[in-house]
Amino acid sequence: MKKMGTSTERVPLGQMAERYWAESRQPLAGLVFIAPLLVVYEAGVLLLGVQNGADAFMRRLLDIFGFGQHLVLPMLTVCILLGWQYLSRQPWRISAGVVSTMAVESILLGLCLRLVPFLQNCVLAAIDAPVANILYTKLQNAVGFIGAGIYEELLFRLILLSLLAWGLRQTGMKPRISTIAAVLLSSLIFAAAHHVGPGGLPFQPFDFLFRTIAGVFFSIVFIYRGFGIAAGSHAAYDVLVGVF
Repeated sequence: MKKMGTSTERVPLGQMAERYWAESRQPLAGLVFIAPLLVVYEAGVLLLGVQNGADAFMRRLLDIFGFGQHLVLPMLTVCILLGWQYLSRQPWRISAGVVSTMAVESILLGLCLRLVPFLQNCVLAAIDAPVANILYTKLQNAVGFIGAGIYEELLFRLILLSLLAWGLRQTGMKPRISTIAAVLLSSLIFAAAHHVGPGGLPFQPFDFLFRTIAGVFFSIVFIYRGFGIAAGSHAAYDVLVGVF
């Protein structure tokens, strides 16, 4: 790894921040950042029997084409990020401290989003459901939430948002307008996905509105901060809400 500064060479704070902002958006940094989370989640799927909905959906699609092996999806995730790094022609290096700073930024962004339902509950005087105090249940929930951060961002932001933006640009739509439209469409689909299928949640306008806002939030994080921060902040938010 390339050090951000040494005793013989002092790098100005602004330059360090600029370097971090650029490097943390790279697919390679995102891959290195989510790798431990990916390992924890996949181990949890095997040992604890938990599975995120986006993960299950993509595995069913792969199974249709004969790729039902458990490790295919995480390997595909790794290949997508490596391919993205190669096609973007960015340097294959990460400065020291980037990954740990990405973890801090993800937690802070997760806390920021956590304020939204808190404020909604204050306004509407909603009563939160009690959180289970059984350690095993909390562990299962935490593993599932980590998977949600990785695979929901993979499905709804990296794949769906990118495809929608590209498709809209092919119709002659201006890049900025196509990006905004893609963000809104993918966020609505993200919110709706929580209410469909066998495990779908009952539709509540309050919940649908918040998940749409969350979709826009994570889309903006993905566009400006990259996949790693988007997945990390998503996982951090879910763990903060569902476990703590």
